[in-house]
Amino acid sequence: MAKKTRSAKSRPASGTARKAAMPRAGGRPAKGTVKRTVKGAPAASQGPRKSAATAVARVGAGSAAKVKAPPKRVSADIAAVQAAVPPLKPAEVEEMFRRFQAANPEPKGELHYTNPYTLLVAVVLSAQATDAGVNKATPALFAAADTPAKMVALGEDRVRDLIRTIGLYRTKAKNVVALSRLLIEKHGGKIPRDRATLETLPGVGRKTANVVLNIAFGEPTIAVDTHLFRLGNRTGLATGRTPLAVELKLEAAIPKAYLLHAHHWLILHGRYVCLARRPLCERCIIADVCHWPGKTTLAA
Repeated sequence: MAKKTRSAKSRPASGTARKAAMPRAGGRPAKGTVKRTVKGAPAASQGPRKSAATAVARVGAGSAAKVKAPPKRVSADIAAVQAAVPPLKPAEVEEMFRRFQAANPEPKGELHYTNPYTLLVAVVLSAQATDAGVNKATPALFAAADTPAKMVALGEDRVRDLIRTIGLYRTKAKNVVALSRLLIEKHGGKIPRDRATLETLPGVGRKTANVVLNIAFGEPTIAVDTHLFRLGNRTGLATGRTPLAVELKLEAAIPKAYLLHAHHWLILHGRYVCLARRPLCERCIIADVCHWPGKTTLAA
């Protein structure tokens, strides 16, 4: 791993319709008063989390909210799965992203990488795995191979040994070496800058391609993972029964001024605030904008 490590992010969408709105990725909520921070892209230390929380406190969130009893939350999430939450109005969307930007002007993801190639590999490895788990395995991998040529030379067996702690490591090792070989043979060892070409690489789908385009090349793409899918349907920002439907609606609804960072704002909000099983509405900076019926907005 190079000393100057940057960060990125992506995570896969979940399976069944109901789990799409309430996947396990959000984790179990704490009982009683929730002490988790509300926003930002926390790294290994607590510093970034505290800074993000301070930023949110300065921004303010309009009216606060509290979640309803579990049965009503379940009913609300079923409505979200069915894309039945009323859509946000353009002015509400604008206000939502104004607050996200004010709280976190330069959002960053959480996957570690050193160049566009290692970014691509990290995102491929993150499918059905946590960013934290990928970040534990990639330092040794990238120290040994941070270019397609080095990865091919390393070989599938060695790659497999280095990523053994990551889910589906056998298939992922095969894909990483295969895509590295294809990059050398067809693209001069460079990362393609268009989605269609990226999707021809082994282990690379639309979501992975969108992450790479956004982070490596500054394209205003949106990668819909389980968090964005849940958030789009739950808030009314972009309702849809498939990740692609949600992605297209997000691109149409989000003002152009916010599109570049929209992916990170939404994924971080879904990961740390709008949790799957019990969203932290009392800490949410867009609670009074969100249309999810599983909460009660309090008087300002």
